[in-house]
Amino acid sequence: MADARRPLISGNWKMNHNHFEAIQAVQKLAYVLNPADHDVVDVSVHPPFTDIRSVQTVIESDQMRLILGAQHCHFEEKGAFTGEVSPTMLAKLNVALVIVGHSERREVFGETDEEARRKVAAVLSNGMTPIFCCGETQEERVAGGTDDKVSGQVRAGLAGLSPQQVAGLVIAYEPIWAIGTGLTATPEDAQAACRVLRGVVADGWGRATADSVRIQYGGSVKPVNAPDMMMQPDIDGLLVGGASLDPNEFARIVAYHRLIG
Repeated sequence: MADARRPLISGNWKMNHNHFEAIQAVQKLAYVLNPADHDVVDVSVHPPFTDIRSVQTVIESDQMRLILGAQHCHFEEKGAFTGEVSPTMLAKLNVALVIVGHSERREVFGETDEEARRKVAAVLSNGMTPIFCCGETQEERVAGGTDDKVSGQVRAGLAGLSPQQVAGLVIAYEPIWAIGTGLTATPEDAQAACRVLRGVVADGWGRATADSVRIQYGGSVKPVNAPDMMMQPDIDGLLVGGASLDPNEFARIVAYHRLIG
């Protein structure tokens, strides 16, 4: 991994933790994380919308070295979109990272490539950084369509962005078949897909951009497989789901670097 690409470990809480539980979780996480971890790894937490203000207050008042993230947003600044949250609202809460195009948004809620593209642009225009997700189904994988699927999602979702914008964002490879199933891509499989993603960025936005963009792996990440994933040359971080709900387990994932030197 290039020195310029600082690792990013992100905890996506999904629809878990009310705001009381969120406060407790982030306080415990800050306590169990080794201060030295923050010197080499960026750590973000992505609570549900109802928790963000509470988590923001705790992070800022206790001066925690955690990055506040969100799981989703709409692409419009405001309007008649019942139940949605705008990027402007998130920016006012000092959210720094927003997950865009997660497979659950695409598969369960029907989010399209075009909607993901508009959300990426909206997040960037509000001074936040997108974590842009892509990944294939089991059927697509078996049919040999992994490379085409993730390449197409990246080209569509990042269309119109400048090399500077792409260089500063995060791309997360999250194979749909490995999310919440207990199945995990091997480090070699994950590396192969992430190498393809970096190649797509190089082709579309230049080699310097590809060398700068951070690429995460997400899909049943656990403390036991985190070090092997992070040893891969094109994997710069991890997007962690269920394991991030347990502060102790998440802290062990963040501490991967102690096992690989």
